Amino acid sequence: MTSRRCERVQRLLRDTVSEVITQELVDPRMGFVTVTGVEVSPDLRVAKVFVSVIGSESEISRTFESLEHAAGFVQRRVSEQVKLRVTPRLRFVQDDSVKRSIEISEILRQVSEERGEEPAST
Repeated sequence: MTSRRCERVQRLLRDTVSEVITQELVDPRMGFVTVTGVEVSPDLRVAKVFVSVIGSESEISRTFESLEHAAGFVQRRVSEQVKLRVTPRLRFVQDDSVKRSIEISEILRQVSEERGEEPAST
């Protein structure tokens, strides 16, 4: 598959999975979820769905339990909305980039305060 087609499929899957999760899943275990990206295998049989979850470790754990439980439903809804020869099997993977970004910003803020510098505006 060409990389351009692969990128289009990944974007389409990301948008569709995100929409299904945020608008159609109703589960009290589900925390605040953001789909940050999707990587598909070259044969389109597997899609890693990168998910960022805000919350404590127990909230993150419960959210991933909920996502794994709902994976079949999400995949079925994706297959109804995205016309591909094969609908990829969805695997949810935790994306810690947002959490790491917040931690790095906090460290930079602390270092700036220790030096007596004005905090950088964002």
